[in-house]
This record gives sequence, structure tokens and C-alpha cells, in this order.
Amino acid sequence: MAFSLIETVIILAIGSGAGVMVGIMGGSGVMVVVPMLTLLLSFPVHTAIGTSLLIDVIATIVTATIYHRHQNVYIRPGLWIALGSVGGALAGSRVADMIPAVGMTGLFALMLIPTGVYLWLKGLGRPGLAAAGGETDSPRLPVQTRRQQFTALGLGVFVGMMCGLFGAGGGGMILLILIFVLRYPVHLAVGTSSFIMMITAASGTAGYIIHSNIDIQAALIASVPTVLAAGIGAGIANRVSERTLGRIIGFVLTALGFAMIATRVVAGG
Repeated sequence: MAFSLIETVIILAIGSGAGVMVGIMGGSGVMVVVPMLTLLLSFPVHTAIGTSLLIDVIATIVTATIYHRHQNVYIRPGLWIALGSVGGALAGSRVADMIPAVGMTGLFALMLIPTGVYLWLKGLGRPGLAAAGGETDSPRLPVQTRRQQFTALGLGVFVGMMCGLFGAGGGGMILLILIFVLRYPVHLAVGTSSFIMMITAASGTAGYIIHSNIDIQAALIASVPTVLAAGIGAGIANRVSERTLGRIIGFVLTALGFAMIATRVVAGG
């Protein structure tokens, strides 16, 4: 598919927004990519999700590498969670292919709205964690016992299913689990989330490739600014409080969710 100049500029802008999200949250740019591709370029929902996953793979490789250099990736639990997410993502992408596009649009929009409202009301940060420099809490999941391994695998399967079904791999979901459930310091949570998302998105991408639901050209165009913007996003995250940033993201996600529903209603009417 050949894109016009205007469409190419739109894709580049979408990639930039996704890169900022990945750099800040260490997860997925799907909540920027999917709504924009469907609203502005009329991509089928399945194709938009598959394309967003491929963009995530490229962006998270860069992001995870940067965080690893700063020793902010917890490899062992990340590997176990990622291992569980691989099967979950493949299963989720298989189920997604059986759901009509209309249903996918509605499901995705309904997921965006409550997520956005929650972030708008609560923000993203846990009080006192960032202020403490992330050094006061030890992670609860060192993954040294068999029970901890199964727990990590279970979390991975759940996150992977969300990735394959909605393309939401976990972006924010992985980060929230690491911070609120496993009590990871913020920077370690972001780095580990990037590492997990890299593997999860790759497995989800494989499922969408099998069903030919990825626009390779769009993904490659978007990936250039995505990689560059991811570094900028990481810098912004160090200057803006997580609570403030979470509320900004929450407002955008809520607006996008309602916009997707309104577009579907108008198209159906």
C-alpha cells in the first residue's frame, strides 16, 4: 500500500507519539497508534493492532537496552513473566482474529475509557515512591522458588492475552503490576516493563503476521520517529511528576475512547 505525503506525515506523527509513550512508560505505544490509525487513516482494527505491535517490538528493543545500561532491568522475573506472555499473546491474537472488527473497536474503546478515567483521577505514581528515589522497596518477586515462578508465569499469561487481543501488551498494565502489585521502584519497573514488552510484543506480532494483519510499510515508517522519540520521552519522564503525566495521558485516552465509539456510531448510522 502506497501512502500519500499527508498520510506519511500522519504516520510519522503517530510514531513520534508512540515513542514518547514507550520512553515514559516502558511499555506499549498501542494506545496512541491504534486509535490514530483507525481514526485518521481508516485502518481496519486488526491491522492497526498488529502494526502497533511491530512498532512496539522495534521501540522496546531500544528502550530496554537503554534502561539495561543503567542497571534498571530485573532480568530473571522479567524472563519468567515474558515466557508466560508468549503463549498468552499468541492465544489472544488467535481469538482476536475471530472477533468482528466492530466488536474489536468497541472492546478497545471500552478498555481505553476506564483506563483513562482511572489515570486522570489517580495519576500513575504511587505516593512517596518516586520521592524516595525508588530505593526503599524491595521487589516482591525475585523468582527464586517454584511458587514464584508459577506466579510470574501466570502474570505473563494474563498480560500476553491482553497484548494479543487488544495489542495492549502490557504497556501500562505491566507497569502497574510491577509498581502496585510487586512494588518495584519506578525506574526498575519501567526498565523491566520494557524488557517484558519487547518479548511479549514480538510473540503477539508473530500471531498477527500469520493472519496477515500487519501493514509492514506503515510500521517501518512509524518506527523511525518512534525510536528517536522514545529517548526524548525518557527525558521528559525525569522532569514531570508521574501523577501529572498520568493525568495528561488519562485525559487523552478517555477522549480517544469516546471518539472511537462516536465514529463507529456515526459510521453505523
